[in-house]
This record gives sequence, structure tokens and C-alpha cells, in this order.
Amino acid sequence: MRAAIILAAGQGTRMRSAQPKVMHQLAGRPMVQHLLAACAPVFQRIVVVVGPGMEELAAAVVPHATVVQQERLGTGHAARIAAPLLEGFVGDVAVLYGDNPLITTATLERLVAARETTDLALLAMRPADPGRYGRVVQDEAGQVARIVEHADATEAERAIPLCNAGVVCAAAPNLFRWLSGLRNDNRQGEYYLTDVVAAARAEGLRTTAVEAPEAELRGINTRVELAAAEAETQSRLREAAMLGGATLTDPGSVTLAWDTRLAPDVVVEPHVVFAPGVTVEEGVRIRAFSHLEGCVVRANAIVGPYARLRPGADVGQGAHVGNFVELKAATLGAGAKANHLTYLGDVSVGAGANIGAGTITCNYDGVNKHRTEIGEGAFIGSDTALVAPVRVGARAITAAGSVITEDVPDDALAIARGRQANKPGRGVKPRRKS
Repeated sequence: MRAAIILAAGQGTRMRSAQPKVMHQLAGRPMVQHLLAACAPVFQRIVVVVGPGMEELAAAVVPHATVVQQERLGTGHAARIAAPLLEGFVGDVAVLYGDNPLITTATLERLVAARETTDLALLAMRPADPGRYGRVVQDEAGQVARIVEHADATEAERAIPLCNAGVVCAAAPNLFRWLSGLRNDNRQGEYYLTDVVAAARAEGLRTTAVEAPEAELRGINTRVELAAAEAETQSRLREAAMLGGATLTDPGSVTLAWDTRLAPDVVVEPHVVFAPGVTVEEGVRIRAFSHLEGCVVRANAIVGPYARLRPGADVGQGAHVGNFVELKAATLGAGAKANHLTYLGDVSVGAGANIGAGTITCNYDGVNKHRTEIGEGAFIGSDTALVAPVRVGARAITAAGSVITEDVPDDALAIARGRQANKPGRGVKPRRKS
């Protein structure tokens, strides 16, 4: 059994936000949930340390236990207050940070594997710009002698390229014993989690650094760093999509969500945005400048360009959704087409139906939403307004420019527009009097 303590009580002052730092999103979900997903295959129990008033964060990490750090007295203090929730636990415990969301499961597996041959394992990196990271000081045998925070380091220690990522892993009894003995006699007056290294060394125990890429271990403290983390996340998602058989014709211009599912032989053109909750089946083409969210696009359909698929949209096999078409809570049957300038909300469209340009479903009466049903093989003429609730039967036709307020039977033609009246000569402009 293994457990993880995730420190997430930071206010994120440099984010300049009222929102908890770890609730800022990457690829459509809070960064703390990325870390929880990476931890799930490795740790059987997880405790998250939150700050006062962070009810939204506590809800976001359910079903994992949370504990509130009422006073922010340092990382060691935060880890220590989580210990009672793991009372009696005898397995390994890792301490991680909620603002390090890019750590992969593979790296965490290397960390816990290293712990099997040492008493304390920690993650370290060699960043291009060590900046204000704490430094990992090693002895002649390559063991970690101590961690020196930047504020307390000498110039020689600041020249060390190996930097601390803050993540540690040890057997629960050892870790909790070391945490209980931490002191705050440093320049910041805080209890440093990194001081557990010195505690382990004082007992003659072995300490090992596990190196990982900077891209995984760098923290997120500002909006600039959040943007860099988003770019890294998008790079990973695009690579996974392409290795899975999807074609992104201009990968750098496509935005994916954490849960986007692209089947083999999907083609995604430039400047497409996938918000959360999208599944695209094999053989689909998503044309440029389209936006998809909470929807399903079934095999061999075509979407876009400039299409918007909102939550609840279900585009059937071989269906077409064309330019400037918006779908919301709409089901298009197999082979149905809505090729131009159309809004379809709260509607079911039967297989093979054709929706003419300028068609709208008038689904909202100011209080309630109402549904429209369009039967198989129906033909909706251009510029038709369908005032819901209404049903257009199978193979029925609505004349262009109609306002349909009553049900149309199967195989019927519905014409609902004012009769045209031509006035001979009235088109000529009156002459001015001389």
C-alpha cells in the first residue's frame, strides 16, 4: 500500500486571482486533477491539504480526504497536519505539490521504485534556469546530503545545477517521525519539508535523488508559468492523438481538452478547439475554425468549417454539419445534412434529412426550452423557422421562408408564409415635380 499527501493550500498570490492556485485549469480541468490522475495508478490513498475557505477545491478532489491548514507555516507544517488522516498507515508515503501538475505516472513509479532500495527518495531536476529553486547537495557517494533553500544557500551552493523538486517519498513511520521533529529556525521562519533529508541523514539512513525532466517538475506560480504548462500539456495531448492514429494537419493550432477522444483516421484541420467531453469516431473530418464541446461525432461525418457543436450534440454516421452551423442538444441521424448558416437547438433530425440554409429551431419561449422533431428524409427549405414544440414528419417538406408552428404530417408539403402580391408599375420611383 502507498499513500500520497498533496499540498494545495497555497493562495497563489502571484496569480493575482481570488481562485485557489491549483484550481486554475490546464486543458479544461483544474491542475490539481491532473496530478490526482497521475497519482491514481500509484497510490491507493490520497490526502489533500487545502487552505481556509477553499470549499471549491475540497469538492474538486472528492472522493479523496482533505485537511485544512489554518495557518500557512510552511510545507513541512502542511505535510505534518495531514499525518493524522494516515494514522496507523505503514506503507510508503509521498508528499507532492498541487501546483506541479505535469508529473507523469511513469516518474512517480520511478520514485516509489527507488524508495525500495533507499530510505528516502526525492525528485530532482536540472532546469535551464535554476533561479530560486533549492539546491540538492550530494556527498561523494552520490547520496543526498541535504537540501539548501535558495534564500539560505551560499554562492557556491547556488552554483549547483541539481535542484530540488520538493517531492519526497519514505516509509510512513519514518516520514511522520521526521515531520514531527522539524524546526523553523531559518530566514523564513517556516517548517521546510526538505529538512526531512537532514533528519534522515542524522539517523544514518540512505537518501537518493531521482532525476526527472524540468518540463514535469517545474511549479506554476504565475499566469506566465500557467501558459507554459498549458503549452506542454497541449504538446503531450497532440502527440498522443497523432500516435493514436489521428491526423492534425497543423498540430500547433489545434487545442485539445484533457479528455478529447480522437479515433484512428480522424482528420483535424487547423484552428480547431476541443473543449471537454468530445468523442470523435473513425474517419471523421473536422474542418478549420470549428469549436466542439460535450458532443459525439460518429464515423465518417464531416464538421465545419466554422461549425460550433455545443453540449448534447450527436452527429450521426456520415452526417454533414457545415459552415456557420450551431448545434446544441441536437441529434443528427445518419447521413443528415445541415450545410449552411443554421441553428439547431433541442432537436432530433432523422436519417437522411436535409436542413436548408438559414434554418432555425425556435426552442426557447423566454421561460422553457421546447423540442423539435424532424423525421427521416425530411427536407427543410431555406430560411425556415421551426417554432417548438413542433414535429415535421418523415419525408415532409417545408417551403423556403416558412414559419412552422404546427406539426407537419409525413410526406406533406407545408407552406407557412404570406402570399406574394405583385403591383405592376409600383417599382418605379416617383418622378420629382419640376
